[in-house]
Amino acid sequence: MDWMEPVDGYCERLDAAFWAEPLNAATNLAFLVAAAVMAWRLRGARLPYANILIAILTAIGIGSFLFHTFATRWAGLADTLPILLFILAYIFAATRDFLGASPRLAALAVAAFFPFAALTVPLFALIPGLGSSAGYAPVPVLLLGYAVALRRRAPDTARNMALAGALLIVSLTFRTLDAPLCAVWPPGTHFVWHILNGLLLGWLIETYRRHMLAGGRGQG
Repeated sequence: MDWMEPVDGYCERLDAAFWAEPLNAATNLAFLVAAAVMAWRLRGARLPYANILIAILTAIGIGSFLFHTFATRWAGLADTLPILLFILAYIFAATRDFLGASPRLAALAVAAFFPFAALTVPLFALIPGLGSSAGYAPVPVLLLGYAVALRRRAPDTARNMALAGALLIVSLTFRTLDAPLCAVWPPGTHFVWHILNGLLLGWLIETYRRHMLAGGRGQG
């Protein structure tokens, strides 16, 4: 594989120039702002796992910026790996600290994500127009699944997880509409995916913070 091979997957990009995607590049600030806000909200909270999530969120912003400027295969890896890491890290936190499972069971839940994605992504790919967004579609299912599982154990956390799932569905809609609307809206809609995801990931960390400070299991 040629890691320097250019990648042109978004409506806004018209050539291989570094700043060919100004909106897609600039809106990665949403991730960094969300990370900074959550770092401020967590000061003195003694929740080291939340700080790990903030570090991953920061890496998402940096990696996505690299992808939407350099637009190469290596930059694409810098974009997607931190996102996957955040998903896996949050599955561990939600299973251990929201559901009260042991660390071993939480690790098994993390491992189970891979066969779950392998089974569901091809099904989502059958939905007309979903395209590459099918790769993210299992995640709102997981968020809503945690919301259902927590509805009696921790109703406030359940509501927050349900809100996160709904927000991700809206965010995925904008990601999916980028190419179809390109002819009538040349900037595309991918930049809205960045803004909403910055809000989403910050909200997920805030949900973890609230749960733990309300007496959730463990100390992060």
